[in-house]
Amino acid sequence: MKIKIWNHTGISKNTGHKADYRSWKINPAQFNSLKTGCYGDEQANNKSTREILLELNALVGLHGVKKLIEEIHSYIEIQKMRQKEKLAAEPLGLHMIFKGNPGTGKTTVARILGKLFKEVGVLPKGHLVEVERADLVGEYIGHTAQKTRDQIKRALGGILFIDEAYSLARGGDKDFGKEAIDALVKGMEDHRDSLILILAGYQDEMDWFVETNPGLRSRFPIHITFPDFSNRELLAIADLMLQQRQYYLSNGAREEFCFVIEKEHKRHKHSGNARLVRNLIERAIRRQAVRLLQKESGLSRMDLMAINREDLIGASDQI
Repeated sequence: MKIKIWNHTGISKNTGHKADYRSWKINPAQFNSLKTGCYGDEQANNKSTREILLELNALVGLHGVKKLIEEIHSYIEIQKMRQKEKLAAEPLGLHMIFKGNPGTGKTTVARILGKLFKEVGVLPKGHLVEVERADLVGEYIGHTAQKTRDQIKRALGGILFIDEAYSLARGGDKDFGKEAIDALVKGMEDHRDSLILILAGYQDEMDWFVETNPGLRSRFPIHITFPDFSNRELLAIADLMLQQRQYYLSNGAREEFCFVIEKEHKRHKHSGNARLVRNLIERAIRRQAVRLLQKESGLSRMDLMAINREDLIGASDQI
């Protein structure tokens, strides 16, 4: 069986144009294949391997992430072939640590991995259960272990995704977070064939978390770093969000969008992510609605779809 790994980046460039943001656009054929993603609603889980890989590679950016997942998928497929030929097959530890700022696609990629692992036979269900410290840590002795076991039970057959996992180790020796970590480790050992854990959070904090819990390094062999999106990638994400809603950015709005993104980068070092884009877009759509209702003449289809520069001016002040 030959597995084709798709290498779409989500962005194409018009040749012969000035190298500015207006010359970057989304490939329409690729957009039609991207019905959801880290920038939209959930898709149904019943997908072929090819469709799942296409969904992954249709995400904007994340080139290093995609490459590592390609390696994981290829390894799984080859081990299945080796097993069929009665050759020694080595299982791959699939518990992972995701490092990156909010809005860089960690949860989206985890959800896609669940679908992929179900399709290739690694997990029976492939669903994603997303939790944080409050869902695992209790208020008295024994409460934490039970809460953690309950979340593990929910995730059996799929992936347990723990956001800001480093917070489990921040309360000191008397904090119940350590009890949650111990319960998670036991759950990993008790359910080797039906549970994958993904610990996620900021890169520095996750590095500290692993260093202060030496036993985690060997249990989580796969570390994936999610970089901040570039301005060009953020513009591509904005185009995707707007196309899903049947809007588009006018040329003036595209320039203003890039100006706002640059300004946010100067204000906040790690502001370059999809959540910022979503907030900007939603604010601009509301401002467009106010602008259109103030017009005295009738509105055309294009009027209803276009986000203009004035819709984006000041939008970042209220996000």
